[in-house]
Amino acid sequence: MGSLLVAIIAGVVALLAAGAYARWVTGKPSGNETVREIGDLIQEGAIAFLRREYLYLAGFVAVVFVLLLLFIDLNVLDNSQVDELRNRKSAGGVEGTGPWTALSYLAGAIGSGLAGWVGMSIAVRANTRTATAAQTGLNSALRVAFSSGTVMGLTVVGLGLIGVTLLWLIFRDPNVIAGFGFGASSIALFARVGGGIYTKAADVGADLVGKVEAGLPEDDPRNPAVIADNVGDNVGDVAGMGADLFESYVGSIIATVALALAVPFAATGGNLAHDSDLVVLPMLVAGIGIFSALVGAALVRTPPQASMGRLLWALRFGIFGAGGLVLIGTAAAISMMDFTDNLPGLSRDYDLFWVVVIGLVVGQVIGTSTEWFTSYEGFKLGRIEINPVAWIARQSQTGHPSTIIAGIAVGFYSTLIPTISVVIGVWAANELAGLYGVGLAAVGMLATLGVTLATDAYGPVADNAGGIAEQAHLDPEVRERTDALDALGNTTAATGKGFAIGSAVLTALALMAAYGEMTDLRSLDLLTAEVLIGALIGALLPFLFSGLTMQAVGTAAGFMIEEVRRQFREIPGLREGEEGVKPDAARAVAISTTGALKAMILPGLVAIAAPIIVGAVMGAEALGGLLAGSIVTGFLLAIFMANAGGAWDNAKKYIELGKFGGKGSDAHAAAVTGDTVGDPFKDTSGPSINILLKLMAVVSLIFGPLFV
Repeated sequence: MGSLLVAIIAGVVALLAAGAYARWVTGKPSGNETVREIGDLIQEGAIAFLRREYLYLAGFVAVVFVLLLLFIDLNVLDNSQVDELRNRKSAGGVEGTGPWTALSYLAGAIGSGLAGWVGMSIAVRANTRTATAAQTGLNSALRVAFSSGTVMGLTVVGLGLIGVTLLWLIFRDPNVIAGFGFGASSIALFARVGGGIYTKAADVGADLVGKVEAGLPEDDPRNPAVIADNVGDNVGDVAGMGADLFESYVGSIIATVALALAVPFAATGGNLAHDSDLVVLPMLVAGIGIFSALVGAALVRTPPQASMGRLLWALRFGIFGAGGLVLIGTAAAISMMDFTDNLPGLSRDYDLFWVVVIGLVVGQVIGTSTEWFTSYEGFKLGRIEINPVAWIARQSQTGHPSTIIAGIAVGFYSTLIPTISVVIGVWAANELAGLYGVGLAAVGMLATLGVTLATDAYGPVADNAGGIAEQAHLDPEVRERTDALDALGNTTAATGKGFAIGSAVLTALALMAAYGEMTDLRSLDLLTAEVLIGALIGALLPFLFSGLTMQAVGTAAGFMIEEVRRQFREIPGLREGEEGVKPDAARAVAISTTGALKAMILPGLVAIAAPIIVGAVMGAEALGGLLAGSIVTGFLLAIFMANAGGAWDNAKKYIELGKFGGKGSDAHAAAVTGDTVGDPFKDTSGPSINILLKLMAVVSLIFGPLFV
């Protein structure tokens, strides 16, 4: 009970600290009248989109809530195998958990939506303040933008940990808290897909027509799609990302708790108490991670005239510092607990400490690998320097096809290091603590999310600040500073996506293991037709899902391109920048909004319906094969898309720094094409795949007993 109290206190402290950071950010000057006017347009567009999106999702949540009330209650089933499952899942818990699972689903959906709303609300207020702070220096702008990202990070971990811990204290049932994860996952998927379609449709339209066809600078106020693009940064890269990582965070905790109860039962025939050390450890590690993240965020400090390298190391110092504190706190906690009697095969309690170390190290390896493949600096092997971004930029000199080929190649071979690191991490964690160790490694990887998410979420704020500086005609030096922060944000955002994808694989594996225990499915025989068919369907789903989301971006972007061309053609003096002539930004915002909301429905339904249909038609074994197939292909596809997209984006910015002819050159035009392909890769389809994997796994965990 004491450990769970620590977790709840940590969650409350995180929310209080988020409020303090938010108050500090909103207390900063918001700029002159023009800056505030542009900021208000972005804020109004973002809030209007999110309201309409949440209205759509409210109907979806209501339908799923009713379905859970009707079907998810093991007491309505009557056979001996399900009786055993019921006894296993409700050790010390609440009988007849169907209604409580439905309520838990509702709580998870609300928590995920709230995390996204809070993050977006502070981001649309921080963008003008970051642009204004950039007038005094790079460091001032970084502090404002990073603090707004810290609000997002602390809100996500605070809401997530409080939600899971309170539900566990009340119901003490893994199916109930799985409902919380289901709610978080379903909202996260729609928010990530809808926001991603919105932002990339606007971004592609703004770039291809404004920059390539009309030759306008980035974020030029004459471009009708610029405001929609700025709005998209908030609804996709902030609100969608907040809901996404809220789901990742709670999913890792839920999977580990479920395994803590399932694995000992399978091995020894006994049940753990709901407050046993093995059950509460993931929540305690998450609580320690919150306190560590608070310290890590405070460690992000730079001198007034810091270079780009110094800024990057300031962020790394905060992340590394938080990681070190997590290990110290975890070691102290484990020294006061006893696990060897509860987890068969565990020779020493401190093996669980090394599992947490493995999670942090694997996460850092994936993050560093992603940084290498998407940053300007590249990496060195002895005297040989390998710089994928510079290579893509160099290839752009020979045309658009060369840029596309180079980016795809970088994306493909960037999967090597993350895959090997995950393989080694899963093997080592399993050797030390079995499948429970795999889940705990995922918790360890995300323990410092409060600060790692802050380094990710500040990027869209810096991007918005640059757009505002351009549209408000601030000094060119201001735009240079915000562009520097934006480039840094692209690297840290790619690193954050690497963390999210790596943790998704570990969490999905842990949820799959919990599903196997829940349905008494201890192994998968690929030589049986059911499992093989399920695996093939599972392998297909990430590709089908990505195709649907990429097509949605392409369709919406097509409408946006035609609208921008129409306005340049039909509004006299717009392209020439005559005084008093303004684009119809509201029309562009409406196009992105309509396209995103319509297109997000089908991918979301595929993710939820596929495991239920396969399980209902072909049984638990086929559904297990589906989960295995989806994890394998989904992990690789997500890494490929995230890294290829990030490399294309920074290759464009690398040329804009003056390399290979600079802005306006043929190489720059080719790089813009690469960036427009890479944007939906890295901001729509790629990051949505990790939600797809965990959503299908948690749906299988909840509905699995019905397929026995």
